[in-house]
Amino acid sequence: MNTMQEEALEEMKTAIREWFDEQENRKDAEAAVKRTTLQAGLFNGVELDYRPGRTIVDGLHFGWHDADGKTMKASPFTREEILHAVRPLLAEMVKEKLDKLKTSLLIDYRFTMEGTFAAADGPVKVTVLEIVCEEKKRQLLERIQSYIENKLEKGAYPTKPLETFFLTRHLLDPHLFPEPDTARTIALFDRIQELNKGRTQALAEHRRDIIQALTGWSEEVFLPRYYDVVRSEYRGNEYAIKPGAALENKEEPNQPIDLLLYGAVMILRYEPSYSKSKGQTFLELAAQLGSGKAGRMLKEGSGSFPQEDVQMRHELVECQANDVFALIAIVIRKEEAEAYERAITFILSLLRKDFPKSYKIKLKSSRREALPVKGLAKSDTHRFFANALAYSELHPLLEEYAREAMEEYEWYGDTEGESSVMPGSYAVFGLGLTDERFFPLVEAYMALVDDEHQLAHDKFTAVFAETNGVTERSLPAVVACLRRSHDSLKLKKLQQELESEDKLSMLLQHVEPLPDYEVERVLYPIWGKKEKLAALARKAQEPRKGLLLRLLERL
Repeated sequence: MNTMQEEALEEMKTAIREWFDEQENRKDAEAAVKRTTLQAGLFNGVELDYRPGRTIVDGLHFGWHDADGKTMKASPFTREEILHAVRPLLAEMVKEKLDKLKTSLLIDYRFTMEGTFAAADGPVKVTVLEIVCEEKKRQLLERIQSYIENKLEKGAYPTKPLETFFLTRHLLDPHLFPEPDTARTIALFDRIQELNKGRTQALAEHRRDIIQALTGWSEEVFLPRYYDVVRSEYRGNEYAIKPGAALENKEEPNQPIDLLLYGAVMILRYEPSYSKSKGQTFLELAAQLGSGKAGRMLKEGSGSFPQEDVQMRHELVECQANDVFALIAIVIRKEEAEAYERAITFILSLLRKDFPKSYKIKLKSSRREALPVKGLAKSDTHRFFANALAYSELHPLLEEYAREAMEEYEWYGDTEGESSVMPGSYAVFGLGLTDERFFPLVEAYMALVDDEHQLAHDKFTAVFAETNGVTERSLPAVVACLRRSHDSLKLKKLQQELESEDKLSMLLQHVEPLPDYEVERVLYPIWGKKEKLAALARKAQEPRKGLLLRLLERL
């Protein structure tokens, strides 16, 4: 090597040494690993990113252009020199480091160093070194089996999400289990959910870990066998089937593709709306490979629900549900309350059995009602609930439905952009505009709504405030709405009503306990900028002046 190359190599070695030195000086490694027997070590690999003068070693991925716009120095290596000269030297160095740490809790049973190198003829990505500690691997496999037998198969108590995080990844790790036992793996994932079914938040964590592990295995291990994959950080992967690719033994049970289908259903049932397209993509890719089961799931649903749960026929109404497309088809044969009651009960039953909350309705009905809220999506889902709201005897059932349907980060499947609404929205809006006994439902809805990704509730708030004004019963709901409002909302009628000192005093009582940032959100739609409220306070007479000044103190 010439002098420039030797300096560059030393730059890389220095970065590697510094990383290992930093990890060896960690004080928390032992405590972190000993949280669960299912973790063999703290690190399973790092990435070296070589750019002349700016070499970094850690677990992150870096781009090729600096934010400061400075031009990167020219690399002294060609691609061939990186592959045949630099890589072996770095691999030797890293192996020496790992040999000294083979019993350390810092290093997992398998350790990989990936390299991204600047070269004179373009960037080079290559695996520098991959090494397996067979003794750690043997111990880990024993611990996995012990955990499964004692905590899952014989266990009767909830398990820890951290354990599920590691177990799910181990079971799908081809270096631990070259060919996964599909039926047993699925049974274990079901068992984890069964043991934790009484703990809502923890169950969601367990499911998230199961889904992430299945997604990683599908995208990194299974699908690349059959598809050429173009990966993107900003959109979904693109798949092109390889020539001659087809499933082996596709009609036999306990095949790896069943894990792909299981993961697809988990995504469709439990992931937020914006993630569900990945589940459908998995099913479509499986069908393209010739999976008859995937084809049936796309047409009829996942098969996770008994037939009596997804199909209902009556002389008044017919309902059919498909959880893969999160679609409920409803045919109203006779426009009367009982028809809608049966349909709502059908939907409510599905939601309680984990049917996707971000569903949509395909409605066949001669009635065409709409809520008195401008800007809502003109969808079948909207029309169904508007139709049902016309029957006052159904209002208690609609409230029951709404409380079950409401879920943060979920939206009806036939809304998007500014029209997006959380499940339950149409029932909540209609009931809130109908009777003050449903004002607490409005408050509960606003406590859940994702105001960063939804605007439609502003349109409801305007109508709600116009309809109900400021009263002792309505004000808690009005304030709940305003706490989730946006700058575009303007409520001039409330400003007029709050000329009343009694009503202004009531508002103050509700506003004073709020965090500062929420106070501004409540007051802005009524008075606009702080300066306008200050001007009103200067002109006001006591006791109104004092009330306005107390509001100003919170801004």
